[in-house]
Amino acid sequence: MRAAWWPFCLLCAATGCADAPGVMQGLPAGASIERGREAIRRHGCVACHAIPGIAGPASNVGPPLAQVARRAYIGGVVPNVPADMIRWLRDPPGVDPRTAMPDMGISEPEAADIAAYLYTLD
Repeated sequence: MRAAWWPFCLLCAATGCADAPGVMQGLPAGASIERGREAIRRHGCVACHAIPGIAGPASNVGPPLAQVARRAYIGGVVPNVPADMIRWLRDPPGVDPRTAMPDMGISEPEAADIAAYLYTLD
């Protein structure tokens, strides 16, 4: 598994952590992995989720988000594609009224950035 990450790490190191084209496919133009990391911190996502690369408490309220890019569904209810990830991040109860995840007031650009970061968690 580690061998698969080294090309991405080299790309980030060589470009100042510019967003890799493969990671960004399907996301709105301008979505940023680094801004996504900052938005995750700002919105306190680690209060409920364990998120690789984001320091925080050992949270287990929500599911851990390691390898979220490999999951077939988001929240168990919508396909794991960028448009649905963004919709989920903006208004989880609007997607699934039975979810425990609250609406965190995440804007559309922030949701695209957070999705960009989450899709690196392959």
